[in-house]
Formats: sequence, structure tokens, C-alpha cells
Amino acid sequence: MTKENHSMTTEFVLMGFTDNPDMKTLLFVVFFAIYLVTMVGNLGLVTLIYMERRLHTPMYIFLGNLALMDSCCSCAITPKMLQNFFSEDRRISLYECMVQFYFLSLAETTDCFLLAAMAYDRYVAICRPLQYHTMMSMELCIQMTSGAYIGGVLHPMIEVGLLLRLTFCRSHQINHFFCDVLPLYRLSCVDPYINELMVLILAGSFLIFTITIVLISYFYILFTIFTMKSKKGRGKALSTCASHFLSVSIFYGSLLFTYAQPSSVNEGEKDIPVAIFYTLIIPLLNPFIYSLRNKEVTNVIKRIINKRQ
Repeated sequence: MTKENHSMTTEFVLMGFTDNPDMKTLLFVVFFAIYLVTMVGNLGLVTLIYMERRLHTPMYIFLGNLALMDSCCSCAITPKMLQNFFSEDRRISLYECMVQFYFLSLAETTDCFLLAAMAYDRYVAICRPLQYHTMMSMELCIQMTSGAYIGGVLHPMIEVGLLLRLTFCRSHQINHFFCDVLPLYRLSCVDPYINELMVLILAGSFLIFTITIVLISYFYILFTIFTMKSKKGRGKALSTCASHFLSVSIFYGSLLFTYAQPSSVNEGEKDIPVAIFYTLIIPLLNPFIYSLRNKEVTNVIKRIINKRQ
């Protein structure tokens, strides 16, 4: 009896958004358009930064890697989600599930550290402009970028390792559009308390660490902006910082809401709306927020267009 009840599920079914055929078609068109714009925007930005030597500075190196990770996030989630809209077979194996979660977690964790690095870079550029090249050297930039990737690689390895200790003997239906840890915990016939605790500790610690850096950096940035004598310069800097801070707030807020609260495992109905923000909306918005509002990037794009014409 014990053996039968604890037979391990090796396949899951991603339930997705809806079974309504009309809504499926509409959602497919919307999410396919989001996917195309996200990939073109982010990979285009990566290519632009790689090819243009003027953009080989710490700020744009961080931005290029952020765009790369946003592309990784979209590639991990969206193709399978789009396929499932019209596929009768919405199954996903346990190992495919682990791989999908690993690359999503890698992208999101790396993004957290890169956003903190970008906030520090902006703090130095705005508050300590004369010391920028000593405080934000290329060597430090490479170290911070490497650290972001190391954290991004190690964190999901721990999460996936902990997932492998669970056995899934309840329903094989995942009430989500991708494989995430919290819906998987609800299907476990082994008490996932240790996993929940580790998610809370790991996700909470790196979120609090990176958010603290972002908040302190933006506090000093805003203080410096408000002490500027030029109203025009103050308005321009405020406009740019406000859009950056809004993007960062939505990203961190949705992650904190999902992972950094003890009761989150039992609140499955809130997973999907919040997950849409940090897996689909933020990767879509970041290239426009961080590049199209940037004069250097727009000037490079205009120069390339003019050359082709």
C-alpha cells in the first residue's frame, strides 16, 4: 500500500490559462506577439552593444547581459506555453520540468544581481562622476558580471537538487503555464517543508541583498538629482530614473510576492497573474525602458539606419 501510494509521477500536465477555444486563440496571438517583440528587442540590444565599441562600458555591459538573461527567460517559458494552447498533449516530463525551472531560475537570479550592479553603476555615474573610472573600473564590471552569473548558476542547482528529493504521487496536473517550484510542492507526497524553508531563505536573502543595494543607490541618486540647480537636467534625470525604478519595482515586487512569503505554497490561485509580470512583461519592457530612453543607444541606431539608407 505504501509503495503504491508513493509511486513517483514522471510526467505532468501543464494546465495553462483556459480551455475556452476563443480565449486560447486570443491569448496565443497576444503572447506570440509579446514573445517576438521580446526576442527581437533583447537580442537586437545584445547585438548592438557587442558590435558598437562606444557601448563597451560598464553600464552597457550590464545592460547587454540583462537583455541576454531576459531572452533566456522568454525562451525557457514561452515556446512550450504557445505549443500548449493548441496541443492535445500538454504533458511535460519530470526532467523537462526541472530543466525549464532551472533556466528560468538562472535568468531571474542573474537579473537580480545585474539590476543591483546597474543601480550601483548609476549611483557612481550621477553622484561620483569624477571618480567613476576608479570606482567603476572595467575589472570591477567583469567581476560583478561574473558574480551575477555564478549566483545565477548555483541558486537553481540547489533548488533542483532539493526538488529531486520529493516524490509526486498526487495529481499530475500543474495548475500553471510553466514548471515552477511552488505548484510542484503542492503535488508532492513528501512534506516539502525543507524545500519551502530553503526557498524562503535563499530567495529571501538574495532578494533582500540586491534590493538593499538598489534602494540605497536610488536614494543617493534622487538626493543628488533634487540638489541639481538646472531644472531641465533635474527633470530629465528624474524621468529616466523613474522609469528604471518602476521596472525594478515591478520585477522585485512580483518575485517577493511569489517566493518570499511563508504562506505562498498554499496560494495557488495567485501564481499565474504575478508570474506573467516577471516572466513575460518585464523581459518585454526592459529593452525599451533601458535603451530607447537612452540617447547613446538611440544615436547608434539612427547612425546604423542612416548608413543603410
